[in-house]
Amino acid sequence: MSELTSTTRAILCHMNILLEDGSTADSTKASGKPARLNIGDQSLSPALEAQIINLAEGDKHTFTLEAKDAFGESNPDAIHHLDRSRFPADMNLEPGVIVSFAGPGGSEIPGIVRESAGESITVDLNHPLAGHKVTFELDVIQVITE
Repeated sequence: MSELTSTTRAILCHMNILLEDGSTADSTKASGKPARLNIGDQSLSPALEAQIINLAEGDKHTFTLEAKDAFGESNPDAIHHLDRSRFPADMNLEPGVIVSFAGPGGSEIPGIVRESAGESITVDLNHPLAGHKVTFELDVIQVITE
């Protein structure tokens, strides 16, 4: 195993993600498991990184990002119409149900059933928050430097 040649930085934080109507889309406080946000590994948008890069332990920070800077715009190419036979016969395929597909390298890709019409199932593989302007409320627990 090779050693890291550069220093990486991450923040461990509790996070609430709010939709424009003020409702909570996601919250790490509900699960009691803080989120780790890695800085500089391209897992976050540049706009999100710019908001968190200078945060320190104990900081509380609230900011709003447009859809393109948060989880991206909704991509119509990520919406697929699949035949019901591609799913287990006993699987509930009602709108809102999350289904999982095999991705590259053994990863799992979640999709949301948007419509079930006869033998046609419409599945949306966009991130559930794609296309939404969202507000982040962060409570920084720890800054990690590796």
